[in-house]
Amino acid sequence: MGGGHVRDASALGRADQWDGVKAVVAGFGVSGIAAVDNLLFLGADVTALDERENSHGERADLLESLGAKLRLGPGSTATLPDDVDVVVTSPGWRPDAPLLAQATARGIPVWGEVELAWRLRDLERPAPWLAITGTNGKTTTVQMLDSILRAAGKRSLAVGNVGTPIVEAVMDPTPYDALAVELSSFQLHWTSSMRAESAAVLNLAEDHLDWYDGADGMSRYAADKARIFHQVEKACVYNVADPVTEQMVVDADVVEGARAIGFTLGMPAVGMLGLVEDILVDRAFIAERATSAAELLTIGELASDAPTSWPTRWPRLRWRARTVSVARRWPRVCGASAPTATGSRRSRSSVTSPGSTTRRRPTRTPPSRRCRPTSPWSGWRGTGQGGPLRRPGPYRP
Repeated sequence: MGGGHVRDASALGRADQWDGVKAVVAGFGVSGIAAVDNLLFLGADVTALDERENSHGERADLLESLGAKLRLGPGSTATLPDDVDVVVTSPGWRPDAPLLAQATARGIPVWGEVELAWRLRDLERPAPWLAITGTNGKTTTVQMLDSILRAAGKRSLAVGNVGTPIVEAVMDPTPYDALAVELSSFQLHWTSSMRAESAAVLNLAEDHLDWYDGADGMSRYAADKARIFHQVEKACVYNVADPVTEQMVVDADVVEGARAIGFTLGMPAVGMLGLVEDILVDRAFIAERATSAAELLTIGELASDAPTSWPTRWPRLRWRARTVSVARRWPRVCGASAPTATGSRRSRSSVTSPGSTTRRRPTRTPPSRRCRPTSPWSGWRGTGQGGPLRRPGPYRP
């Protein structure tokens, strides 16, 4: 069964003393190498295990020269070494893999590279994590988000499943203003303490059934995806056309004041972004969202749908952000109570900051009493326009 633990690693963070901590890194791919490198930098005693032969040449030799122990090749992951304090696993390692099963049986913490990265953030200069997952479109959306951040003058980086290991970004001596984080279900499975500033689940469909096998495979897959909303601080973004993603938001435990934001290709209800004819409009972040929508841009103004072109072309979109009338088509949703143009500038004053770190579900607000867009919440009874509903659930502007 192995020897005793040298250290209790369950609460270790960047500011803690890592000298003497015995860490095993399961997998010697891109994220595994990044984990080994940074654990060595912190002073841990690191052993890396992988069934594959060494394919990283000079990098592996360098890490060995810095003190890492490498056990590579067939059979190297069959037995967990003695006196291990923490195991850091690469994405894709199933919980029933012998090495991880032994760690669990011995009560040894098992972290993913994402969990390690979250614990190693610089708490004095933490970069917000804007996290995205989903079955399809994750990489494109993360690259788009990174492009938008850069165009806004932010020092950002697309990290996670998109390529760059997150642990490398958080350990960068020059802090980032924000991180656009792509997360797979595998990465989320081994993550427990991450609290993204905002998070989105784009969609959900059957995938990775070899990993999530059995009759309950799809439910376990969805549960891992839903972990991205755990303790979100500002916004939980869901796909209106995919009810499963919306239910994830309903069930989420988040920081008080976090908001549920839907996106749709149709007419947006309160708390959503969507399309009115060919105009992308905002009914989530403006003060007049109960009766009006803020025009962001038209579809024709998008120079290209290729994320790599956005950094140079995005500025010309100008984000006009003015409140516009959608009365020509609103009667389909609101009848005679169609909203009208106010001419006011778009405001983000309605975005709430976290009020506390207490574990709780966010509260919802109902649609406008004057205009009730078609919505799963259209029949709920609240405490008045703009007020919370008397039931748990995500906050709705």
